[in-house]
Amino acid sequence: MHYTLEPDEHWSTRRLSPALFSVNVIGAVIYIIRASPSWAIPQERELGLNSITGEPFMWFAGVALIVVGFALLNLVWGVYICFNRRWRSGYSWLMAAAVWIIAVCIDFAHH
Repeated sequence: MHYTLEPDEHWSTRRLSPALFSVNVIGAVIYIIRASPSWAIPQERELGLNSITGEPFMWFAGVALIVVGFALLNLVWGVYICFNRRWRSGYSWLMAAAVWIIAVCIDFAHH
């Protein structure tokens, strides 16, 4: 009797990509929330006040673990896609990358 896990693996990888995409969306939202305390206050910006003492350090302390963690997760996910040739999962991976680019653009627009 020959036993193979191929159908179960295919079923699980079909569910893995949407789950990882959802985790990335949640991570991007958390990134924006954690980065928001370092954003410039619009009222201060209107008055010409640009206080930057310590803000880059606060930004880095708030988002470093999130950025590194999700970078590693997405790197592993991308390697999995390439080595197992799950090209349809690549679409979810690219959409997750787009979500992160949008999140970073939102963050940097407020500095």
